[in-house]
Amino acid sequence: MKSMFNRSVLALAAIAVVAGAAQVKAQQKLHNYQSGSKEFWTHPPDDWFLGDETETQKGLAPPSGPPTGSSDAELAALIKKIKLPPGFKIEVWAPGVLAARQMAWGDKGTLFVGSFGLGNVYAITDKDGKREVKTVLKGLNMPTGLAFKDGALYVVAVNRLIRYDNAEANLDHLGDGTVVYDDMPSYAAHGWKYIAPDKEGWFYIPFGPPFNIGMPPTSVSQIRRVDPKSGNAELVALGVRNSVGGDVDPRSGKYWFTENARDWMSDDMPSDKLNMISRLGEHFGYPYCHQGDTPDPKFAMGHKCSEFTPPVLKLGAHVAPLGMKFYTGDQFPADYKNNILIAEHGSWNRHKYQGGRIVRVIVDPEGKNPKQEVFASGWIEGDQGYLGRPDDIILAKDGSILVADDWAGAIYRISYSRK
Repeated sequence: MKSMFNRSVLALAAIAVVAGAAQVKAQQKLHNYQSGSKEFWTHPPDDWFLGDETETQKGLAPPSGPPTGSSDAELAALIKKIKLPPGFKIEVWAPGVLAARQMAWGDKGTLFVGSFGLGNVYAITDKDGKREVKTVLKGLNMPTGLAFKDGALYVVAVNRLIRYDNAEANLDHLGDGTVVYDDMPSYAAHGWKYIAPDKEGWFYIPFGPPFNIGMPPTSVSQIRRVDPKSGNAELVALGVRNSVGGDVDPRSGKYWFTENARDWMSDDMPSDKLNMISRLGEHFGYPYCHQGDTPDPKFAMGHKCSEFTPPVLKLGAHVAPLGMKFYTGDQFPADYKNNILIAEHGSWNRHKYQGGRIVRVIVDPEGKNPKQEVFASGWIEGDQGYLGRPDDIILAKDGSILVADDWAGAIYRISYSRK
């Protein structure tokens, strides 16, 4: 009887062990989402970006920066670690600009700055010889993209392009603004945007898909050109995954843009891209082809990469290129003229982060003979230690550049002095 009881106990214990192992295994399943449905992209889960994990990259996720930004002491220590070419200098231009994203100059010297996640738009002004950071708009839906034109501030907040008239004279009360264009999906996932004005006063605006990889809804994975006066728009490019930066070439008038490639293929694939639109309606490959030469393992569906427009330049895997500008100032050395400066936000879907820097791209107006080199680095320590994450660049009147950093919550100034 005792022997039978012991055997029963052992059997129950074995069952418990197997059940426990199964439970642990279930808990360790790779993240996977059915992101092709309308329900997903209308109301994506909070961790939507963790979909489609692979075993080799399991557990990788975007890191969170300090909620109050970096302190003055931390910023002072940080800028000492930034490496620049000889003759260049970096300084903190304005601290306390939390989650800072795209920047735009007002006609009277006000720097307007959008934000990621906080819903704020800031105005930075000089007051009694000191810069003052003021929150002029609150509660907007991802107001990452800004432009300033004819005295008005334009803010793109996921599904609305809003105009605030006579903005610099009304910093204390911008009001509700006027919606000038709203033919945009309302989801936030990859819905944050960037504005690049052209010479005709229209805005290039990218529309990202609401997932890492999938067959995108017909209203996204594209770039549109929007007239802020009339609300008219035209479709200029297709097959774009996630672009949060672009600029118009002063030499040719063509639109160039950065593009973040898909995640969860590997640490070193695929490369993020620098693209140029040379004709209306070009298709840049997403989701069928990545980096111009790599068919997607699931979504290629018989398409060849030769069907699509390749990038002008492969920038590297998971460097996350965001804001970019053609350098048109006169302060930097002459060979910087019309070069592209790109703010690389840096990796998350990689075991050893890369990016977190500013790169310089030298290329001719037709996209021929491109080459890149590191211009500013030092925002990453070790394998995954962010000190800051550059995400936008703007030219100042004196020919220096300002750099936004949403991790540190600061704006830097990089200048050059001939010695």
